[in-house]
Amino acid sequence: MANTLLREEERHLNPDEVRALDKRRNRGLMLLVVSTQFLIVSVVLLLWIGQDLTYAPAWAHPVAYYFVVALIVSACTGLAGMAMRRNAPEF
Repeated sequence: MANTLLREEERHLNPDEVRALDKRRNRGLMLLVVSTQFLIVSVVLLLWIGQDLTYAPAWAHPVAYYFVVALIVSACTGLAGMAMRRNAPEF
């Protein structure tokens, strides 16, 4: 009996196509892990942003810039990871 959790197109794949699908989903999971790690780094950087914005002179706010970059990387890898993991039954 076919696995009803899978889409109709994925129920009748040959072994090479299943391998490629699993590889794509594993890469998607890896991107979700990277996204979570960058999100944790963003939360830690958030602790120092107030001090950086208060005491750093003029446009020299490196912690704020790192925070923005970490948020952008987290969002991009998270969206890419979710797109690669789409229709995964265990997602």
